[in-house]
Amino acid sequence: MLKQRIITALILAPLALIAILFLPIWWFEVAIAGVIGLGAYEWANMSGICERPKKFALMVAAFAVCMLLSTIVDVSQIWYQGKLHGLYHFILGIAALWWVVSLAMIIAYPRYSAFWRNSKSIRVLFGALTLIPTWVAVVSLRTSLHDVDPFYGSSLIFYVLGIVWAADIGAFFVGVKFGRHKLRPNVSPGKTLEGLLGGVTASVAIIAFAALHYHVAMSMIWLHLMIGGITVGVSALGDLNESMLKRCAGIKDSGKLLPGHGGVLDRIDSLTAAFPVFAFCYVTWMA
Repeated sequence: MLKQRIITALILAPLALIAILFLPIWWFEVAIAGVIGLGAYEWANMSGICERPKKFALMVAAFAVCMLLSTIVDVSQIWYQGKLHGLYHFILGIAALWWVVSLAMIIAYPRYSAFWRNSKSIRVLFGALTLIPTWVAVVSLRTSLHDVDPFYGSSLIFYVLGIVWAADIGAFFVGVKFGRHKLRPNVSPGKTLEGLLGGVTASVAIIAFAALHYHVAMSMIWLHLMIGGITVGVSALGDLNESMLKRCAGIKDSGKLLPGHGGVLDRIDSLTAAFPVFAFCYVTWMA
């Protein structure tokens, strides 16, 4: 298992790095749409859909929606005079609202869950609210200030990845060593409040480094810390949301596409929450 995890990581990490840094924007949109399509295929499992043709149909539909958005909003129109296209900003706003609703669902679980737990259609809708905004968010960040600095958008993506991964590592080690109080035992028994606090603390180092790197004015430090903290907090929400849906579906992993790692969603669950919320905050208050 460990050998499989290492081999998979050694293959995927360089591919992701090359895609984020060097792929032309349109091909980047296609690549991220492909990831979203694979995520939709796995989301079908968590929605209680077992028939392979239906899962493929969801995968194709998710990819098609992303490419339709790419067609509606040309690369040159994503940002205009420092403002994100209205359609993309609207989708990010819907995503931010969805994660507030998701938080309420997780806090209440298993109460009040019958209306969605017994409906495949509603769980598919949850997938659309999770995955499509992730594509919009990643593309929006990648294209930010692209005409000024082609790598600026890439640095934003790496920033989100950095604080989320730092939070995951911090949460793991602090949780193992000091974890006593379960965060939501009905959803994910392994998550603890101490682990969450440890993750937030670990991510502060990345946030501080980014603030220094971008020469953020002292008067704006509080905003960076607030948005970074929200992003880290909501990344944990993404993890819990997937755990809740997998528990309802009676499955351990979202899929088997990544040997040694489970499914694609198992690797990006926290990012499906972090990217849209960070992008919404960035577009609304920082761009």
